[in-house]
Amino acid sequence: HRKYRATEFRKFLTRIDAQVPEGLDVHLICDNYQTHKTPAVKTRLQNHPRFHMHFTPTYSSWLNQVERFFGFVTEDLLRRSDHSSVQSLEADIRKWVSEWNTNPTPFTWTKTAEQILESIGRLLNRTSGAGH
Repeated sequence: HRKYRATEFRKFLTRIDAQVPEGLDVHLICDNYQTHKTPAVKTRLQNHPRFHMHFTPTYSSWLNQVERFFGFVTEDLLRRSDHSSVQSLEADIRKWVSEWNTNPTPFTWTKTAEQILESIGRLLNRTSGAGH
C-alpha cells in the first residue's frame, strides 16, 4: 500500500533538491495537509532555504488551477480506462502527461474576481437554509 506521510514528503523534497539545479529557488504549492507541516518537514525546509512553501487556503481547492489539470486527466484518461494495479495506473498517467507536454498550453483565468464572487453569492443563496 502506498502511504503519504511526512517521510514520503521529505523523500519527495530530497528528490526535487537533487534534480533542480543549484542556484534556483524551488516554490512548492501544497494544500494544508498536516503532512506538509510536521516538525521534521519544517526542519528540512529550514535547512534548505531555497525551498519556498505556498499553501492553498483551507477549503479553496476550487481556486487552484491544478484542479483543472486533474479534470483533464480524468476526462481524457481515467474515465475510459481500466487498471489492474497501481503501477499500471501510474504508467498510464505518466504516458498521458508526457503526451500532454508535447503541446503544453498555460492555464488562464477566464473569469474576473467579481464574476467568481457573484457565482459564490448565487451558490450561497441557493444553499442557505437548505438543511445541510
